[in-house]
Amino acid sequence: MGTDALPESPGWRYYLQEKVLVIFFLGFSAGLPFLLVYSTLSAWLKDSGLEMSTISTFAWLGFAYSLKFVWAPFIDSLPLPLLTRLLGRRRSWLLLAQVAIGVALFVMASTDPVHAIGVFAIVALVVAFSSATQDIVIDAYRIESAEGKMQGVLAAAYQYGYRVAMLVAGAGALYIAQYGSWNLAYTVMSGCMLVGIITTLWCKEPAVEMVPVVYEGAVAKKVALWFKHAIADPFSDFFARFGRFALVVVLFILFFRLSDYVLGILANPFYLDIGFSKAEVASVAKIYGVIVSLVGAGAAAWAVLKYGVARCLIIATILIASTNLFFALMAIVGPKVWMLTVTISADNFAMGFGGTVFIAYLSSLVNASFTATQYALMSSLMSLLGKFTAGFSGNVQEAVGWFGFFLYAAALGIPAIVLSVVVALRHDDLVAAKDD
Repeated sequence: MGTDALPESPGWRYYLQEKVLVIFFLGFSAGLPFLLVYSTLSAWLKDSGLEMSTISTFAWLGFAYSLKFVWAPFIDSLPLPLLTRLLGRRRSWLLLAQVAIGVALFVMASTDPVHAIGVFAIVALVVAFSSATQDIVIDAYRIESAEGKMQGVLAAAYQYGYRVAMLVAGAGALYIAQYGSWNLAYTVMSGCMLVGIITTLWCKEPAVEMVPVVYEGAVAKKVALWFKHAIADPFSDFFARFGRFALVVVLFILFFRLSDYVLGILANPFYLDIGFSKAEVASVAKIYGVIVSLVGAGAAAWAVLKYGVARCLIIATILIASTNLFFALMAIVGPKVWMLTVTISADNFAMGFGGTVFIAYLSSLVNASFTATQYALMSSLMSLLGKFTAGFSGNVQEAVGWFGFFLYAAALGIPAIVLSVVVALRHDDLVAAKDD
């Protein structure tokens, strides 16, 4: 990993190192497409008159993020013709993914989701797949670009960039749609991917010493050896290091943000359904919400440094589950801006805090020999159950109403709270076992 000298004290210069700024802008590039195939897309589909049950099925686009560990080994080990030689292993894949996202968003902007729903869904899937690929590379780049003691700072920088992108892809897109059109909004969003492309061309390839693997013998033997090194070894290493407790870790990862995903896909339709305007949603839920989430991310970075990852995991899971109850209260109160402000304050602080803590937690478990594959595996698991369950959110809401739906979403967070206590008690031992 990089060994650049750090400032002696963690003053403002500590947070303005080149590697921190790079992760901030890459975080922006990662956050931009996510909302455009999730909650912002839901608002577009709601505005187009589609049913809730149809809208919520688009949550399954998230399977691209949930299954990214399937193709992560290829990204970890296979070079791209010409690009890898020019840019390096990580930056070449980054550039390819970012260009694909920008082009696909531009195509989405010119596609009608009502009269060409099939084509629209396919292009949205391309955005999600390319975005998930970009995430794989950024996570590997972040972990490889600095030593362990900086990972909390880099996680916060990533979250800051990610949340700013959510401001652009959330409030920005809603404002443009309100005063222009959804087609114009997605055209502008495609242009915003230039931030990631420029950052990739500007940044340096991580200085990671890679021992070249030579595959000898017949073609079949070479393929078998590559499969073992690139795919089998990263997975077997994870379970070999943590033993049976690896199953508990996997369960915790699966449930960590379940309640958040289940609620998130219908958040924008909920705001619009009970009477808020797109401009009000943009101002409070998006602009103000991003500010609050940045506060949450900063609080998490401080808390991890002071109290450690383990304790913060428990706090994060409690916050993520309990803040859903504010939505249930808003379903009773109605479209009051003050209630929306209170709800967004609680929910976005929880998201910012939980996101930063979880990134630091997963980074602490990764073996540097298989960075991209193992991190992709664990971060994919986080969204796997959530995205699948979110696909039925519309059906649940139609059956029990908004108030019952939010109670259901909050209850789904209880397993994560219980499991967080279990993994927190073993966290230090797991990290020690990794470093031995």
